[in-house]
Amino acid sequence: MKQTKLWIGGKWVEGSRLEPLLNPHTGEKLADIGYASPEQAAEAIESAAEAFRTFREAPIHQRAGVLYRVARIIEERAEEAARLIAEEAAKPIKAARGEIQRTVQTYTLAAEAAKTISGEVVPMDAVPHGDHHTAYVIRQPKGVVTAITPFNFPFNLVAHKVGPAVAAGNAIVLKPAEKTPLSALFLAGVFKEAGLPDGVLNIIPGGGKELSETLTTHEKVAFVTFTGSPAVGKIIRAQAGLRTVTLELGSNSPLLIDRGFDGEELDRIADAAAAGAFSYNGQVCISIQRIYVHEDAYEEFTNRLVRKAESLRIGDPLSEDTDISALINEQAAKRLRSWVERAAEGGAAVRCGGTFEGSIMHPTVMTGVPDEAELNCEEAFGPVVSVKPFRTWDEAIGLANDSKFGLNAGAFTKDLEHALKAAKNIRAGGVLINEIPTYRVDHMPYGGLKESGVGREGVKYAMEEMMELKLVAFRTGFYE
Repeated sequence: MKQTKLWIGGKWVEGSRLEPLLNPHTGEKLADIGYASPEQAAEAIESAAEAFRTFREAPIHQRAGVLYRVARIIEERAEEAARLIAEEAAKPIKAARGEIQRTVQTYTLAAEAAKTISGEVVPMDAVPHGDHHTAYVIRQPKGVVTAITPFNFPFNLVAHKVGPAVAAGNAIVLKPAEKTPLSALFLAGVFKEAGLPDGVLNIIPGGGKELSETLTTHEKVAFVTFTGSPAVGKIIRAQAGLRTVTLELGSNSPLLIDRGFDGEELDRIADAAAAGAFSYNGQVCISIQRIYVHEDAYEEFTNRLVRKAESLRIGDPLSEDTDISALINEQAAKRLRSWVERAAEGGAAVRCGGTFEGSIMHPTVMTGVPDEAELNCEEAFGPVVSVKPFRTWDEAIGLANDSKFGLNAGAFTKDLEHALKAAKNIRAGGVLINEIPTYRVDHMPYGGLKESGVGREGVKYAMEEMMELKLVAFRTGFYE
């Protein structure tokens, strides 16, 4: 049985203890994972701080070169990496391959973003007191970045933190999700082969509750980036104090569907909505959870969406034709079962799905979900979506905004006025017109409002978050 270690200072280090890692689909033990202690987390931070002293001076072409080579190595080992995701995260293999393709793109984008680091001239003489001064702004790396990542995209969401950190010239300590440490540990050898100096990247699997205080309060940590639940995000923000943080938190993404679509168009929208609601079992931060459809199309669209959901194949994540597999653990299945049951007790109708086989939840479409139900108010993070009719576009926008979250929202409409009104008035970090809210490409700015977080990812934007602005000013004519 495989036993893993920690990656600190360019060396493998024994963890403080071993914890079993189970395949979510089969229950089979994949490995015994070495977990870091708080003292080892501090050691990793110290190692990163030491490496930063020299890496901050590394020329941009060197940092970019490392990231280009990382992208190439992952591309060469794509099938191995995809199978790793399928085994430890139970992500269907075809979706896992898609994630690896995006990971390659993300590291490539990070390499290219490194080359865009620039400053600007400040026109000091724009005011009288600025006469005889010349100034410019430069961007410099912050220092040690600590990153806490989730299970659902164990390669690509890690890339969204590690790639920009390296591009900016920072050093990084990565704590991967307890459920998916193998994907993160895979990167140790990749970055070593790519020529990253020892200590710039440190990887320490471990318990979040046990390590979070060290990772957020250590005196040598300059920046904290976290993707996960709002409850944990609030704790991390409180712990981090005056340090800069980026928090990518929860969502229950809405999709609005206007009137005026014929049957074929509704079918295409239903296809897109099914993909947005049920891809990777709905375990996606911007998975569609709430669909609001104009009353003229409500029944027809709902019936089409049900047929799409019922056509999805449930099975082994390593099978080429599997669409739906096990949730990440039994606790997730139990939580979702209770939410479905409570919504049904409140008057909701289960149009399809709502059944469970162990940790597998069948794709579920519900109507009439009460406003106060968890499936309407909280983040489900599972293959379930509610559908509700509306009469006016203003009502639809109000329903979309009736949430404590605000990450991505989508709207299908042929009416330009409606499109512009949605873009202006929906309170979300991203509003996508004639597109599902689950759509994301890796260089676009990505982040939310309200309890969906603070700060922005998207490679260039994350890199800029991880840098400090410094003003440099010269006074001229002083000695004349």
